[in-house]
Amino acid sequence: MKNFGLIGYPLGHSMSPLIHTELFKLNNIDASYTLKEINPDCFADGLRSLEGFCGYNVTIPHKTGIIPYLDSLSDRAELFGAVNTVENKDGKLVGHNTDCYGFLRALESAGITLGGNVLLCGSGGVSRMFAFESVLAGADLTIAVRDADLNAANRIKKEINEKLGKDAAVTTLDRVTGEYDLLINGTPVGMSPNVDACVLPEEKVLACKAVFDAVYNPLKTKLISIAERGGLKYSNGLPMLVWQAAVAQEIWFGVKFTARQIKEVLKITERELEK
Repeated sequence: MKNFGLIGYPLGHSMSPLIHTELFKLNNIDASYTLKEINPDCFADGLRSLEGFCGYNVTIPHKTGIIPYLDSLSDRAELFGAVNTVENKDGKLVGHNTDCYGFLRALESAGITLGGNVLLCGSGGVSRMFAFESVLAGADLTIAVRDADLNAANRIKKEINEKLGKDAAVTTLDRVTGEYDLLINGTPVGMSPNVDACVLPEEKVLACKAVFDAVYNPLKTKLISIAERGGLKYSNGLPMLVWQAAVAQEIWFGVKFTARQIKEVLKITERELEK
């Protein structure tokens, strides 16, 4: 049996073991998937416990801290400066970022085009990836944040300019105006237990043509409910979570997953979340 897992700290309740186990079944792969909490204060020692693993996923706070321990990075991992998947390739550790592909495939599944005028709320790690992917897709990007996060948003803007030679606008959430082709929520606003919160007022949400909410617990956030009532195209963050896991397995095993297979795994994961 091949061993895989997820490293982070703290991990708490994670859907990753369920998702990966269901994905293993689809290709009849004999593998296990375990959670490995590794304290940043003893990171090197914690990594030694993974020496027998064929690969693993990486989450907060280790997505950047893992990089010095790897032998090489994929193009996207290098661009983002963040790794969420590690491949043990003949004893060499290769870092990948599958969050971006999970995001792109989730949009595709929802019939949402990444392009035009994109409004991104948030400036954390996942928002940084959303920002880069939007600009790479040719979108005109506006990053909207709280006053306290303006410096972080401007760092993303600067990095986009330096790495991609493109520009992005930065504003505060209370100053958002106009119409957008896509609204992306990269913040935790609306996440359980604060389910009555929404990153923007309803009228500003309805000025957008489509909505992607990175939050997946609850499955239907207030933001998603507004989008649904307004007849907008929308997706919560669960398809991204499942697709990024699927792309990790595509890297580990050289397999390919279909949209139909992912829908089945999504149904199982949704039932677990609703318990």
